[in-house]
Amino acid sequence: MELLRAATLTVADPEATAARYVEWLDYSIVERGPVSVDLAAAWGCPASAGRASVVCRPASAVEVFLRFIEGATPSDYKPLRTFGWAAIEICTQDTHAVNARMEGSPFQIIGPPKELDGLPAIFPMQVKGPDQEIVYLTQIRENLPAYDLPRAASPIDKLFIIVLACSDLQASLDWFETELKLSAGRSMDLVYTMINAAFDLPADTKHALATMVHGRDCFLELDQYPDETTARPTEPGALPPGIAITTFRHPDFDALKGWISPPVVRNGAVYGGRRAGTLRAPDGTLVEVVEAA
Repeated sequence: MELLRAATLTVADPEATAARYVEWLDYSIVERGPVSVDLAAAWGCPASAGRASVVCRPASAVEVFLRFIEGATPSDYKPLRTFGWAAIEICTQDTHAVNARMEGSPFQIIGPPKELDGLPAIFPMQVKGPDQEIVYLTQIRENLPAYDLPRAASPIDKLFIIVLACSDLQASLDWFETELKLSAGRSMDLVYTMINAAFDLPADTKHALATMVHGRDCFLELDQYPDETTARPTEPGALPPGIAITTFRHPDFDALKGWISPPVVRNGAVYGGRRAGTLRAPDGTLVEVVEAA
């Protein structure tokens, strides 16, 4: 079972952001409306109640969503320099073709197509959107021995990995293993161009990272961030800027505990009429969980 369900991004104008994803990433709008009071409370972010929200899904029509919610981005916020959800990773059919498309787009290319050291099966590039969101656009060439990776069914397809910037990598790994019942995947030290550029580090600096899996489904990357990383500046009582929440499905929902508020049945594209609740992971990271079918 694939567990990744949605990523929620705080943006200045959800309609404008959604329009960019429709035009340049071939997404479609499936839902719009204000954030309800009880949903904002379930996230522990009551100030986000009533704010505009737009939900999109990829051209393949796979039910893995991007949700854009209206919110302020503090002037001192810089992507890839704070703890929390750092990047979304979307699978593509041809990284070079996507790069050519991005060259004429409002998305800034911050990492041109480049193979990863020791991982020729993965061929990514990276862009930064006008809302300061970081998006990895990755072609999957083959499976890895320990787990499966998706093949894009459209030129730009679904969110398939979410990236977390950690103050203590092991503590975050332990939390996801204990609280979400996930399993450790692969750990490695890697030359990480995005982190090095964000912190003005030597280009060959390596950083520790690890993946987490459910069966053969690999969907979560955790990165150890440098000592200079800070907490994310956030409007009081509101969702944090950038990537604010990741939503996972869970096949053993009743085994989970520690909810911000008791889970309730929720309707809409992301929830599908099933129970949902939110947890706080290390570094205050918001983890929303939906009961799996």
